[in-house]
Amino acid sequence: MRLRDLQAAATVGLVLMSSGSQSVFAQQTPTQPVPQTATQTVSSPTAAAAPAAVQNDTTGNPALPQAPSPKPTEPLFLRDTDKDYTRPKRHFWNPLAPYTSTNVPLPRLTNTPHLDDLLKDGKIYLSLSEAITLALENNFDIAIARINLDIADTDVLRARAGSSLRGAPAGLVENTVGGTTSTITTAVGPGGTSAGSGGAGTGASGLVLSTNGAGPTPEALDPTLTGSLEYQSVTTPSSNSLFSGGLTSTYTDTGTYNFNYNEGFLTGTLLTVGFDNTRVTTNNPLSSYSPSLTTTFQAQVTQHLLQGFGTGINGRFILQAKNDRRITDSAFRQQLLYTVNQVENIYWSLVSAYEDEQAKERSLVQSSQLSKDNRKQLEIGTLAPLDVVNSDSSEASDRQALIASKTNLEYQQLVMKQAISRNLNDPQLSSAPVIPTDRVGLDRLSEEDMPVEDLVRQAYLNNPQIEQAALNMKNNEITIKAEKNGLLPIVDLYAFYGGQGLGGAQNPGAVNFDTGGAYPAGTFPSIGYGSVLNNIVNNSSPNKGVGLNLTLPIRNRTAQADQARSQMEYRQSQMRLQQLYTIVRIQVINGQYALTNDRAQVAAAQAARDYAQQSLEAEQKKYRLGASTTANVLQQGRLLAISENTLISDTAAYAEARAALLQLLSTTLDRYGINIEGAARGSLTQSPVVPGLTAPVAPSAPKPITTTPTATPPM
Repeated sequence: MRLRDLQAAATVGLVLMSSGSQSVFAQQTPTQPVPQTATQTVSSPTAAAAPAAVQNDTTGNPALPQAPSPKPTEPLFLRDTDKDYTRPKRHFWNPLAPYTSTNVPLPRLTNTPHLDDLLKDGKIYLSLSEAITLALENNFDIAIARINLDIADTDVLRARAGSSLRGAPAGLVENTVGGTTSTITTAVGPGGTSAGSGGAGTGASGLVLSTNGAGPTPEALDPTLTGSLEYQSVTTPSSNSLFSGGLTSTYTDTGTYNFNYNEGFLTGTLLTVGFDNTRVTTNNPLSSYSPSLTTTFQAQVTQHLLQGFGTGINGRFILQAKNDRRITDSAFRQQLLYTVNQVENIYWSLVSAYEDEQAKERSLVQSSQLSKDNRKQLEIGTLAPLDVVNSDSSEASDRQALIASKTNLEYQQLVMKQAISRNLNDPQLSSAPVIPTDRVGLDRLSEEDMPVEDLVRQAYLNNPQIEQAALNMKNNEITIKAEKNGLLPIVDLYAFYGGQGLGGAQNPGAVNFDTGGAYPAGTFPSIGYGSVLNNIVNNSSPNKGVGLNLTLPIRNRTAQADQARSQMEYRQSQMRLQQLYTIVRIQVINGQYALTNDRAQVAAAQAARDYAQQSLEAEQKKYRLGASTTANVLQQGRLLAISENTLISDTAAYAEARAALLQLLSTTLDRYGINIEGAARGSLTQSPVVPGLTAPVAPSAPKPITTTPTATPPM
């Protein structure tokens, strides 16, 4: 009866405690959240979501959660040198300058002196900050991406001449070995596919091409001057003496000096000026002048009235080239984020390999000492031979594990060196071991405690892939306007004005058929070249007119197809942008969860390692007192090795998760203090500062067991 009374009292107490706690929570309002204790973790994943207001608008539906416009990569038009390839060579000072080649300087294939400064006593002592600095200076992926900035500049120069675009490269360069990192790949082809992907009814060269850049061809904005200089001498036998003045043959020497000037304008206007000159010397008696001078001048202006009209159509390639240049700037920032994160992953892999090699050495020392002690006991007859065989086997296994760990460490050192250098031909550099001097701390990042929506919004603002997708949509809008203009008929209004002048000296062989003899001297007055030039502009022999050219495609099917396709591709780009928003949101939230989970795993792995170390020491003490066996000691040693491996791998995963979250938020450069202009030039004025790092610490001794539990840090 007494036991039943105690059970009943306990039940009543639990019920009262439960109702009391419920009343306390019920009295709290939503604006007064319950303070978390040290033992509380994240909220329940099945809890109902609190109502929240829409923060911004990009989908066109105010009822849906929206995303902000991306922040542009600044400063615009990054350059790796002082050379501006958007500026042409001009005729001023050197008239032949535009016709000379541009020599692009050879790339630097040597390492920066900074790397040699880290080489001390045959070893490279490398911090994470120094690794990032060296990567920004020497990494080939970043160096190749820098040239893309200049390539995009050449497209701007080409567009200002009215030429079509060749395109600016904006993809990631992923040739650095190791440290694989995840990022969103922005497809360039229609529908988010690759531009080189073959499809049903593939187009030219088996490619599926987009309408990007299509539409009426803009006028050539660079003026062109063409000339034709020719001398011709012709001797013709006479077949009729009546018209040859009794000559058996006549000769004609003709000199032609023709020049034409063409220039287009953004308004859709074309100016053409022609200036033709002919000088003929002949003995033909029918010619009044020998030599005779004939000069013709004509200027014509043609204006597109429908298709090809306006600055928006003829200047669209300039706008698109500038957008492409901004995309290249954004892609370079994306390359920096990608490569810096890659170097961080390589660094933490190197740290893991270094820590693993030290742990394997400790395991080998312990197993070797146990084997040595067992052999001594075998000699004095207090231990069975099987125990010696067991300890020897464990020592051999630990030795093999150490060899494998050393090999992995050497490989990770090589991977690290290829990521931060351009030349490994120096034997001292290639053989020098890399000693990592930084370890990751377990301090919480501010991003872990940020509300999810604020974190996602930050990613939306800074993500370079979203910025590039938005700029690509602007280019699609330009193409849509061009294709819409391409539906119109071609109606060109033109007007011209010109004149003609004739002159020369009287032909001494000219025959007057009325008298049958030669013309007296002075019959045809001599007219010099100056008078001839004056006659072509004094309206004495004008040639003027106005006209209209009309080209009307009867069915216009090609233009209709291209215009409809441009709209379809634009709709795909809109959906692609929204898809990027969704992917970024999922990745950011997952990155926040991963960081919290990885820290908890590190804490659990640290506790497991401490327990395994304490268990091994306790087992060793019992073994020395004769209360344990060799098998038990070896088993505890293996458990300690497993727990150390788990701790090392979990710590590396946590460090990589920290870097990955900053990459997803695209705040790595700002957080580390990396100047993007200095990175574009390959020279930083100050080294990056990576927060949350500690110095290497040797494994500590197991903490003594106390009766007071240690408070667990909040997750």
